[in-house]
Amino acid sequence: MKQHIFFDLDDTLIHCNKYFYLVIDQFVDALSTWFQGHEGVNAEAIRAKQIEIDIAGISVFGFKSEHFPQSFVDTYVHFSNTTGRKRSVKEQDFLWKLGLSVYEHDTEPYPNMLETLDSLAERGHELHLYTGGEIVIQRRKIEKMQLESYFGSRIYIRQYKNSEALEHILADGGFDRGHTWMIGNSIRTDVVPALTAGIHAIHMKTESEWHYNVVQIDVQPKGAFLTLDKLVEVPTAIEGYISRQT
Repeated sequence: MKQHIFFDLDDTLIHCNKYFYLVIDQFVDALSTWFQGHEGVNAEAIRAKQIEIDIAGISVFGFKSEHFPQSFVDTYVHFSNTTGRKRSVKEQDFLWKLGLSVYEHDTEPYPNMLETLDSLAERGHELHLYTGGEIVIQRRKIEKMQLESYFGSRIYIRQYKNSEALEHILADGGFDRGHTWMIGNSIRTDVVPALTAGIHAIHMKTESEWHYNVVQIDVQPKGAFLTLDKLVEVPTAIEGYISRQT
């Protein structure tokens, strides 16, 4: 039976978090050097404050590219204020450019991405891509991976990726929710909105998850709620669920 299958993009089909972690490590190294000798400013404290500011910024700006480098600058300003160390325009400019550099990394697919999409398409399922971020940045990734051949016009890019955004897409498209799936790595932006909307959800586990994505699930599933380790397992998992319902 034909299913409508929504895929998240970042850290579901392509790598994303590992590039952010790489840039954050560089940021922590820079501040650790600049604030060396100042009490209470160490790698752990720097990392914790950046995470706090970064997550808080999403609720205000959504997945806007500027919020990430701004978290670097704001963390720098915080420790400058608490220690009394004089701020430098040159240092702030360096941190801003360092934060933006995360969007310049190459796009790398997760293992078996194409094989998974091919398998689902060959079985007659309709594929959709639902991702959070800025249109220009996300479109660049989509074009790099040539994903339009699988998703066509069924691509949804939202600056705020939450239950309201998904509900709007589902209602506007008139989807049969009993035959609709959301597949993604984020509990916050993929799984909980899907369960809230009454569609099936597949949580794709990642080795290291961004703190923002980790929340409690307080929604009772109306359909399938599965957790998988690899993309290649998705087609079989969906077919297995369908067969058990017939």
